[in-house]
Amino acid sequence: MVTALAPEEIARIAAEAATEKQAIDVVLLDVRKSCTFADFFVVCTGDNDRQIAAIWEEILDMLRLRDVQVLHKEGAGSGWLLADYGSVVVHVFAPEEREYYQIESLWKDAIPVLRIQ
Repeated sequence: MVTALAPEEIARIAAEAATEKQAIDVVLLDVRKSCTFADFFVVCTGDNDRQIAAIWEEILDMLRLRDVQVLHKEGAGSGWLLADYGSVVVHVFAPEEREYYQIESLWKDAIPVLRIQ
């Protein structure tokens, strides 16, 4: 099924869903100028496994309600959950993994569209 939502709208819905579940340091990055496989990244952190799972489920549910289907998801139990929506990639981290992988530093040419701390 093809969604009628623009990539930025999908990313904003994911960021809002993460915020609803009290995610920490929610960042929406425009990676179109530096990335060939996606337009936007949403990056956020949960304090513990339970909160990470709640953030994850809220993002998946809010997008599913709008007929946006995840193409691929991975990372269960790893401290880094990733959901690929094609033009939008969502990263939900535990604090240690976010610090270790430094996604924002890896994509330093990305344009920050939204940051909620």
